[in-house]
Amino acid sequence: MNEEVIYLDHAAATPVDAKVQAAMQPFFSDDFYNPSAPYAPAVRVRREYEAAKQVIARAIGAKADDLVMTAGATESINLAFSSVTGHVITSNIEHHAVLAAARRHEVTFVSANEKGVVSAESIKAALRPDTQLVSIALANNELGTIQPLRSIAEVVHHERQRRLQAGDHTPLHLHSDASQGVGQLDVNVARQGVDMLTLNASKVYGPKQVGLLWTAPSVQLVPTIVGGGQERGLRSGTENVPGVIGFAKAMELASAHRKFESERLSALRNAMQEKFTTAFPEAVVSGDLKHRLAGHLHISFPGLDAERVLFALEMRGVLVATGSACAANKGTRSHVLTAIGLPAEVADGSLRITLGHLSNEENIAKATDIIIEEIQKEYARSQK
Repeated sequence: MNEEVIYLDHAAATPVDAKVQAAMQPFFSDDFYNPSAPYAPAVRVRREYEAAKQVIARAIGAKADDLVMTAGATESINLAFSSVTGHVITSNIEHHAVLAAARRHEVTFVSANEKGVVSAESIKAALRPDTQLVSIALANNELGTIQPLRSIAEVVHHERQRRLQAGDHTPLHLHSDASQGVGQLDVNVARQGVDMLTLNASKVYGPKQVGLLWTAPSVQLVPTIVGGGQERGLRSGTENVPGVIGFAKAMELASAHRKFESERLSALRNAMQEKFTTAFPEAVVSGDLKHRLAGHLHISFPGLDAERVLFALEMRGVLVATGSACAANKGTRSHVLTAIGLPAEVADGSLRITLGHLSNEENIAKATDIIIEEIQKEYARSQK
């Protein structure tokens, strides 16, 4: 492989920002104390930990007391689903963590349209008297499609009000996994209208295995990990102090630079897309092109073997994905592409290219040329 690597898979993982790493470092060594201990150094660490939660909470317009820190988004999602016993609704293009958690309940999977959009009308039609939870991601991790979450929230709110007026106290909450959108979109919980929100530090240039679940005060959670009673008894275990400190710094940086970074990535992405579609007029760009994450480009080349292209690109120092990282690891066709009706010959030639902090005009131009060359080689090979 080339020594110079051009990383185009920021949706799978982001590198830890240098400022995040610097903020975390003292809590691995000098300030290593258990925040539950009674002596002064530990009490100081406890204050730093709680202050970090305050920073994260402010970034999403919430109170720190309503955060539960977890070991990543998957645990957060499981905690959200464990709080309900009745019927749940989600979409057929959600992350595997949501799909797996939903299948533990009686579940209705609503269908996204060909752009990967989940309509508020489809959620309304799926509601039942025993529905307790609706879970829709803020943005799809493969296509980058941004969901009309506020409209979905209004449907959930109206149904909740209707129940209360009828004397029905069956709980109904809206959960959203905003992991893929944080850093590029507004994740203010009030403006989005959600009752529960999942975030993941590793998607926003923070450490891996650090996440959170925010819940409105009306939500009654059931702990999935019991023990010493940390995190209000909802997530026992010694607190991951360095991880949460790093998460706070990452959220602080993301909030400060979100507008600029979104504009920068959108320009780079659009330039790349234009070059691809000019070189290959038959290429199919998936997702809602007006409402997608700035750094996402999901593009398919009909009849192409994307897996072969991926390995060829890796040998030339360009790292991209085919569908989501989870699907690629299992060697299966993406359930998202199947759900939006993309034909197999198109889906199998798809690349998910996601830009981020490591992307700039120079390396994106170089990567675009290399990808075009390798696709041309693969088409020529397949026609022999």
